[in-house]
Amino acid sequence: MFKDKILLITGGTGSFGNTVLDKFINSDIGEIRIFSRDEKKQHDMRLKYSNDKIKFHIGDVRSFDSINSAMRGVDFVFSAAALKQVPSCEFYPVEAVRTNVLGTENTLKAAINNGVKNAIVLSTDKAVYPINAMGMSKALMEKVTVATSRNVPKNGPVMCNTRYGNVMASRGSVIPLFVEQIKSGEALTITDPDMTRFMMSLPEAVDLVLFAFKNGKQGDTFVQKAPAATILVLAKALQKIFNSKNEIRILGTRHGEKKHEALLSREEYIKADDLGGYYRVSADTRDLNYAKFFEEGEEKLSIEQDYTSENTTRLDVEGMIEALMKLEFIKNELKKG
Repeated sequence: MFKDKILLITGGTGSFGNTVLDKFINSDIGEIRIFSRDEKKQHDMRLKYSNDKIKFHIGDVRSFDSINSAMRGVDFVFSAAALKQVPSCEFYPVEAVRTNVLGTENTLKAAINNGVKNAIVLSTDKAVYPINAMGMSKALMEKVTVATSRNVPKNGPVMCNTRYGNVMASRGSVIPLFVEQIKSGEALTITDPDMTRFMMSLPEAVDLVLFAFKNGKQGDTFVQKAPAATILVLAKALQKIFNSKNEIRILGTRHGEKKHEALLSREEYIKADDLGGYYRVSADTRDLNYAKFFEEGEEKLSIEQDYTSENTTRLDVEGMIEALMKLEFIKNELKKG
């Protein structure tokens, strides 16, 4: 399917982009374009991979001209550019809107303008019932994807959202922090020991995007079923892996954090298609001339529950260790000693 095709990844210097490169660099894909504004990370990737299939484009999704120029001749787009740190977005919410919402709109418009075949937009569980600016901007980003998909011209790109939870060992996540604290002899700082998070690996995040790419219809949102664990279980699992007796210090919940995350709201859950390892939520294709939820309702909404990190499959310490030991990050850190 990707043979001799051109793939563009916005925000391509991040953890997701690197994992995509690891998966495709030795395949028969024609070209992978890495689009980002970070020249240092692009330089690091250039040295790391040293492959002519990779083409680097300096630019910013906030500028339509910038992304439109980079998308000429592209077949497929993975839209991963985002502001993702909760505290940063809390203090600079308009910046989150400019990148996550308007930047996505620019990317999708450029995809239409350049005859791209598929555009997959990466979202987060924080977009479900959002309580922080990052989640709110991602929720709006999803709405932009669905709204844009309604007006795609005939034979235009198929646009889908993918939504996933905590990606283990991704840049800026808690696992690298815990490992750093263990190795430096510091206390492991956790917020709420009973706080739960979905646990996915980076390769699983890429698999979700590829599943959406192969199976998506206009405006679909895809979610991968994932286990969860408490933060305390995660900390204890890392202690066992690294044979550590570091103190665990409870800090309390940070501003903008939820105790449990949701991958599907109950409104979505009642209409989601169960595809085995994934859920698909089809786009609402009605226009404004509809009665449902204005004059009518739906009884199931009163009895259905959300799909959350509290009610999904829960990992114990041994299960968490098994999941962690599959990560290249953990393997590399153990080799370093």
